[in-house]
Amino acid sequence: MSSAKDSLLVVESRPVEKVGLVEINRPEVRNALNLEVREKLAAAVASFSEDTEIRSIVIAGRGGNFAAGADIKAFEKLGSADMLLQRTHRYWDAIARCPKPVIAALEGFALGGGCELAMHADIIVAARSATFGQPEVKLGLMPGAGGTQRLLRAIGKYKTLMLLLTGDMFSAEDAERAGLVSTLTDEGQPLQHALQIAERIGRLPPLAVEQIKEAVVNGEDAPLETALRLERKAFQLLFDTADKREGIAAFLEKRRPSFKGR
Repeated sequence: MSSAKDSLLVVESRPVEKVGLVEINRPEVRNALNLEVREKLAAAVASFSEDTEIRSIVIAGRGGNFAAGADIKAFEKLGSADMLLQRTHRYWDAIARCPKPVIAALEGFALGGGCELAMHADIIVAARSATFGQPEVKLGLMPGAGGTQRLLRAIGKYKTLMLLLTGDMFSAEDAERAGLVSTLTDEGQPLQHALQIAERIGRLPPLAVEQIKEAVVNGEDAPLETALRLERKAFQLLFDTADKREGIAAFLEKRRPSFKGR
């Protein structure tokens, strides 16, 4: 007999302290991303973003796959106006603009929208056996949720165009060598490893973590001088926090710090 959670398309949980876990739960279609999944995924991430007890978020897929792209059946009868009216960018923005660290734990396939979802994360943990790809060109389409732009920024123009124009899949090991994957694990280990990373981040001062993410994300496309100013102001701002005083006191007193997010 299945539990209520087994029937949910997106499952939220708190498997370790200060960490929110969001799992896509459509294993029968390799976690294909239909509109309902995207809505619920965005809502789950937004909820954890607002939760003061949560300091980092992990996104994963159940059943051995991260997400094998969009639900192609749903595309069959859609026209341009239909796609425009769906305004699906709203759901992606909820993840992209999350102020807390987001970690993607990848097994199996991360194709099309699944690969784009992974690239919305700040850290990507992948099994060596995982497979990436943006095969939209084979359907007469192209990536529409950041695939042309986030992949470009991660691995460069020439590798990006090779993959997008051919629609070829590529291995997690190739993705790691190209700079798309943060760290590789054995099969069956990405979620556990991602939760360990999230737990480690959760023990650190949340204001400093948030400012680091903000400086990197907002500085990525800014001119160097502008990005350096952003970093400098964030650095200076942290000097007036209770966590800075606690961190330095704990270091000098040779004890473990207790950060409160203030």
